[in-house]
This record gives sequence, C-alpha cells and structure tokens, in this order.
Amino acid sequence: MFAINYRDSRPIYEQIVDELRKMIISGVFAPDEKLPSVRILAQQLAINPNTIQRAYRELELSGYIYSVAGKGNFVAGRHDVDAGRAQALLARLRETAKELRYLGMDDEQIAAYLKGGAPND
Repeated sequence: MFAINYRDSRPIYEQIVDELRKMIISGVFAPDEKLPSVRILAQQLAINPNTIQRAYRELELSGYIYSVAGKGNFVAGRHDVDAGRAQALLARLRETAKELRYLGMDDEQIAAYLKGGAPND
C-alpha cells in the first residue's frame, strides 16, 4: 500500500492521513469502498493499531471517510467531504498565488501551471 518514513519529522499518524488522503483523491479508493481494517493495516505497516485508529479518526473528521459500527471504515463520496476543507484549500491557494506574484510570476503563468503545464511555458 505505502510505507512509513521513519526519518520524516511528521508523526506517523499524519503520514498515514496524508497517504490515505492522496489515495482517496487520486481515485485509488472509490467512494463507499471499504478501507483495510485497523488491525490489518497496522500489521501491514508494523505499527500500533491505535496509530491507525487515530489516522482514521482524523480522516473521518475531515469528511474523507465514514465508519459503520461493526462493518469498518469506508471512503466518503466527494460531496461528503467537508466544504470547509475546500475553502481552506482555496485560501492557501490564494496566499500561494500572492507569493508567486511577489517572486515574479504573472497570473497567466500561475494558471498554466495549475492546468498542468510548466510555469515557464
């Protein structure tokens, strides 16, 4: 699935949250697909199940997954992800764009990059 980087300064649960979020966003996991159980993922990553549970709780609070008692954890649909998350990302994007302008990029270069091109195209 993925590996834990023990040299990373971030806590292990944050690494798990980030990796699972990336996998959900990229479509590796489909909406309503069941995630590996806490126990199975803990065994695969050779870490404490409480760490996986904390990561799952963070993802659930963010709206990326939901849990069903006795059934497990499942990927939430895109419409279920916290709308506040989108607003927070847009605010970060706005701040990043300001900094890029300060560094000499114009809006067209920024837009081209966001569309998948290179900033100097």
